[in-house]
Amino acid sequence: MNSIKSLKSVAYARYIRMSPYKVRRVLDQIRGRSYEEALMILEFMPYRACDPVLKVLYSAASNAKDRFGLQKSSLVISEARADKGPTMKRFRPRAQGRGFPIQKPTCHIIVTVQSKN
Repeated sequence: MNSIKSLKSVAYARYIRMSPYKVRRVLDQIRGRSYEEALMILEFMPYRACDPVLKVLYSAASNAKDRFGLQKSSLVISEARADKGPTMKRFRPRAQGRGFPIQKPTCHIIVTVQSKN
C-alpha cells in the first residue's frame, strides 16, 4: 500500500524588526487553520505583527501553487513559528553624559502550509 506523501511548502521572513514574543501571539491564532480562515483572522486582528505574517502566508501559499499546483483553498497551516533573530544594540544619551543601552529585537518568521488531504 502506497502512502501519499503530503506536499509541504515553506516561506521565510528573516530579520523582521519586531519582538518574537509579539509575533508568536499572532501565529498562535492561525496555526492549524485553513488558509482562507487565517487570511480573515489576520486581516481583522489589531496587531502590528499581522502585516509581516500575512506577507509570509501569501508567499507560502504562492509557493505551494507554483511548485506543486495546489489550490490555495485546499491549504492548511501546518507550522507557524517565530524564532529569535540578532538583537540590534543602540545607546540613548541620558543625563550627565551617561549612555543608556537599548536593545532592538529582530525575529525570523517561518510558515509551512500543506494540502488538507
